[in-house]
Amino acid sequence: MMTPDFDFISPLLVAAKTRVVLLVIDGLGGLPVTAGGQTELEAANTPNLDMLAAEGLCGLHEPIGTGITPGSGPSHLALFGYDPLRYQVGRGVLSALGSGFNLQDNDVAARGNFCTLDDSGLITDRRAGRIDTNTNRELCSKLREIEVPGVELFVEPVEEYRFLFVLRGAELSASVTDSDPQQTGKEPREPDPLTAEAEHTAQLVRDFLEQAREKLASHDPANMVLLRGFSSRPSWPIFSEVFGLQPAALAGYPMYRGVAQLLGMTVLSCDDSLESKIATLKAHWEKFDFFYVHYKPTDSAGEDGDAEKKQRCIEAVDRSIPALRDLQPDVLIVTGDHSTPAVMKSHSWHPVPAILWAANCRPDEVKRFGERACLGGGLGPRFAATDLMPLALAHAGRLQKFGA
Repeated sequence: MMTPDFDFISPLLVAAKTRVVLLVIDGLGGLPVTAGGQTELEAANTPNLDMLAAEGLCGLHEPIGTGITPGSGPSHLALFGYDPLRYQVGRGVLSALGSGFNLQDNDVAARGNFCTLDDSGLITDRRAGRIDTNTNRELCSKLREIEVPGVELFVEPVEEYRFLFVLRGAELSASVTDSDPQQTGKEPREPDPLTAEAEHTAQLVRDFLEQAREKLASHDPANMVLLRGFSSRPSWPIFSEVFGLQPAALAGYPMYRGVAQLLGMTVLSCDDSLESKIATLKAHWEKFDFFYVHYKPTDSAGEDGDAEKKQRCIEAVDRSIPALRDLQPDVLIVTGDHSTPAVMKSHSWHPVPAILWAANCRPDEVKRFGERACLGGGLGPRFAATDLMPLALAHAGRLQKFGA
């Protein structure tokens, strides 16, 4: 059954003094680290998450669809109840908004990575050894020396190896292909136009990349850049209007703040530690009724192939659960945006474990939070991530009966 759309949901909304917390453990889902063994989540010591699972509803969600590996942007949109196939936006806009850049309507933005090329021009590291942010700032200053004809160029540091690339000018189009193949052992791709109108923009991007290669040639390990997610700012329905909730976001990484801002969420100031997020959540508890809390380190550990670190990160989240529960949310959802198995060192298509806890939920037979246990949960072994918001509203007493 398809998730009801916004036009269907809106007339059913009713006001209530209830609060929903969505805790997103980035890249939560995994695969057995050894043949026949456990996933990172299954191997982790998670007594608090297990208790939450035993009292709530569990299952495995698919952010996009069966067999589809999701990016972080569309998978978060799905968790927020937005159909990721209908509401599409490139990584560039999300990075721009999340980093506080004053993105104008006709700007074209892209997410940039500093990367490492070998002597043959092949990518050996898409993240340039995760260079530190100070090095990033120095390299961005060098890239700002580049000139491309007829437009303003912005190159802004974001964090570690990530930067923001923006073109501002007349007759620009975001219909340009990525230069990032998202694989090592390959050459950076040539940005190509997807429409005739985008040829001018594609050429400007190619000019920038050619000069960037020259500027960075003597640097190690960041001797080149990759660009992806070319996009311009869209105009979408606002979360508070769609779901009748006043939302706040607690996220340390710019991309996730960008998704939240795009939907009209108030982004609260905090760093990326769980302690800071919990303290900020507590301080603003009376001001909002929907809280999105994001935790990134699990995903980074998975992408680095470090299963033990990912397991420790999950255990750190588990230790924060009592503090969340002490706030007495009416609905608490714990899940990931996608799976990032350490054995794959990348996002994957595997369904993502999820818990929905509420005082009025119908508990299932799941007693342990893990991939295999969630297969038998009441939410189902393969449900759409977009179902979580209607379920949250219902369990929060915010949806009235449909029909007579």
